[in-house]
Amino acid sequence: MPTIKTMGSFGRLAALVFVTALTACSRPIPSPETSGVLRVGVRNSPVTYYIGRNGQAAGFEHDLILAFAQSQHWTLAWTEKPRPEDLYDLLDTQQVHLAAATLPQAVVRDRHLIAGPVIFETPVHIVYRTGTRAPKSIADLAGKKLALIIGSGHTPILMRLKRKYPGLSWFALDKVWPDELLAQLQAGKYDAVVINGMDFDPMRTFYPELAVAFDLPATQKIVWALPAGSSLALRNALARFVAQAGQDGTIKRVYERYFGHVKRLDSSDILGILQLRPQRLPALRQAFQEAQTLTGIDWRLLAAIGYQESKWDRFATSPTGVRGLMMLTGDTADRMGISDRLNARQSILGGARYLAMLKQALPARIPEPDRTWLALASYNQGQGHLEDARRIAQARGGDPDSWADVKDALPYLGRGGYAKVMKYGYARGAEALLFTENIRNYYDILLRLEPEYNPLINLGIRDEAPAAPG
Repeated sequence: MPTIKTMGSFGRLAALVFVTALTACSRPIPSPETSGVLRVGVRNSPVTYYIGRNGQAAGFEHDLILAFAQSQHWTLAWTEKPRPEDLYDLLDTQQVHLAAATLPQAVVRDRHLIAGPVIFETPVHIVYRTGTRAPKSIADLAGKKLALIIGSGHTPILMRLKRKYPGLSWFALDKVWPDELLAQLQAGKYDAVVINGMDFDPMRTFYPELAVAFDLPATQKIVWALPAGSSLALRNALARFVAQAGQDGTIKRVYERYFGHVKRLDSSDILGILQLRPQRLPALRQAFQEAQTLTGIDWRLLAAIGYQESKWDRFATSPTGVRGLMMLTGDTADRMGISDRLNARQSILGGARYLAMLKQALPARIPEPDRTWLALASYNQGQGHLEDARRIAQARGGDPDSWADVKDALPYLGRGGYAKVMKYGYARGAEALLFTENIRNYYDILLRLEPEYNPLINLGIRDEAPAAPG
């Protein structure tokens, strides 16, 4: 039976090749000190790692890991997995050097992995639907449908609380992301959910009908996980980096980039723009897109400014004489060549040109997105007052080119004790801070709901929306 023998030999050979390949795949990877490559396992999420609208990888943990790799002169190799369990498998087989997925320190240690230094400490929220009665305490959750995600590290916290509150129970969900957990809560499947502040905060504008009822009496320390066999050199390098990043403001600036603005709006603010968007924005969309073509500034950012300034009302007028959809002063309108501030199209084009001019006036060394946020503060209070705030930031030991540091300095423009460094005198700096942070939130909302506009693609295509009313 030569055929059978041949097939058997072939099968044994294939099995041998498979086992050899499997062994090779499970062989621990060389250390980054040896290979020059840091291999990182991540979960796709707003906090950790995602592909931004510019096609580039982004995320709070992504940016910190990138800074760490650059500090060691290593290149990066990313491996995406859908669940923390998959990342733990990669660590157990030493296929990555570290893993990031908003991992609680206690959970990492329970897996007998090495927990890196704490990069962030987050509260643990009880989140509910605002249309229902808000629970005030753990006792109020008895008999309620409470849910959490398996592997989130929240189960041990609730188990401890259950000793005091025997009526406390919960649903433990597997293979569910924070976004899905919140969607199920909003849909009414549960009465409340347990979720980290770090996961909930970026989602606030997506779920305006959800709110924090209270926080559990425990915070979670967020770390990166390393394999049990990771090198001492890697662990020491990581510890030095996190310590330095905490001291020099790197962690603060990266946090600000992603989360510094997300708590500014309340539910009524979010619902307000969601309700007015279909009513007022369609008639203005073409003018905002024209302004993008002229200035290169995303039309959705310009629309966010228009909403913050006037709720997209071309007749808006302030007691100080600032007027129009983009609320331009008479001097600014003249400077931008605007003859009628109450003409929606003229106001939008004038506001866009003014913002572009303010961005251009900033030092060339200032990168995005800080450049845009600083320009927005200048749009609200003027270039001179922004420069005063930048000087105050520097005098207080901060970076005048960093929005994270300048935003802390802006309120001091209204304090007389800083007159010695304020060339342009008193200003409502706190107002400029609120203005900028609100626009960042409205921009996030419009990025999610409104399509990108590419002038080259849309050239010659008639916009179905009517032109902005004059």
